[in-house]
Amino acid sequence: MKITDVEVIEFRTRTREHRTRWGKERWAEEIDATSTITKISTDEGVAGYMEGGSKAVIEGTVKPLLLGEDPLNREKLWNWMDQMTTSRAKLTERDMGIVDCALWDLLGRMVSLPVHKILGGARERVKAYAVSASNLGPPEVYAEHAIACKEAGYEAYKIHAYIFWDPHKWAPAPQQPGFPKEDVEVCKAVRAAVGNDMRLMLDSYGAYTLEEAIWVGRELEKLDFYWFEHPMIETRMEAYRRLTGELDIAICSPEYAPGGVYSRAEWLRQGASDMLRIDYAHGGLTACWKLANICHAFGVQCELHGGGWAHAQVLAATAGSTCEYYERGVLRPGDDYDTPPPHLKAIPDPLDGDGHIVVSQKPGLGMEYNWYYINENRV
Repeated sequence: MKITDVEVIEFRTRTREHRTRWGKERWAEEIDATSTITKISTDEGVAGYMEGGSKAVIEGTVKPLLLGEDPLNREKLWNWMDQMTTSRAKLTERDMGIVDCALWDLLGRMVSLPVHKILGGARERVKAYAVSASNLGPPEVYAEHAIACKEAGYEAYKIHAYIFWDPHKWAPAPQQPGFPKEDVEVCKAVRAAVGNDMRLMLDSYGAYTLEEAIWVGRELEKLDFYWFEHPMIETRMEAYRRLTGELDIAICSPEYAPGGVYSRAEWLRQGASDMLRIDYAHGGLTACWKLANICHAFGVQCELHGGGWAHAQVLAATAGSTCEYYERGVLRPGDDYDTPPPHLKAIPDPLDGDGHIVVSQKPGLGMEYNWYYINENRV
């Protein structure tokens, strides 16, 4: 089997995500947007897919690398692409990860198995936590949202409080300075609303200084929060090492630090976090799987950042003691999260009544595309 084409399919869609001058999304009126799907084709008629991908990068840089290669040699191709992320080729970890996921999807479709079964298989349902959108409103809005999530069956809720946002002016703001006191007020309101039997977490998106992070962490310990995620900018590993040593609450990072599995292994060695974090945008499904196994060997948790098809498959192949949760969201009050977008026939993470997602058993990563919609809206 040989790869005959690598293409990025672009199609028109709609979104309510706007970018502020600081690069963070803001939820506003619906606007036109463009979505993409990366497709890898072979001479035997089998293809693999993954949502996302830069057309210029993947078709300009990755395609010449993969044409004529055996798509089943994923480890060889992964190492080639990994080397290119650190070379002048300027292949991003995200685009590398999208191509890697498409190769796994191709394998699953070829053998008619979901990827988690190919990896070994551990579970078909995964505990989910509801993750709030940021900047929802005053503390009482978060409290009401957390109660609604609890009533929907979630047993855990993660707060994004005021991120790239000034809660006093109610306007976009730079990442720092953050608003630690206001964030803690949100955390207190949520804890008071849901009681002591719901797990809570806070993701601060790098908004704090070390001193602020220590103060917030101690407040979260009083509130019995489960983990404290991404409290500081992640290029400052020494600050994280000191923070982890100061606090009892688990520090969950890095979220956006480059370097994929390699930099996260170094965070583990340095004691810079208690729980490691990775997603397919840092080297693909292969990188997530490698880090999950490193964490399993060292007895620490590997909590995947974000949801989606690839992450659900990785989680279903791991033990809950290593990868405990699926991150479901981001969620906003009143949003219909369970209806798939028009280019998909189903969502990747249907929720049962017991606070778990049900992992797809369809071949590959599990996506079923509405090709009529996609082709009608091709760019």
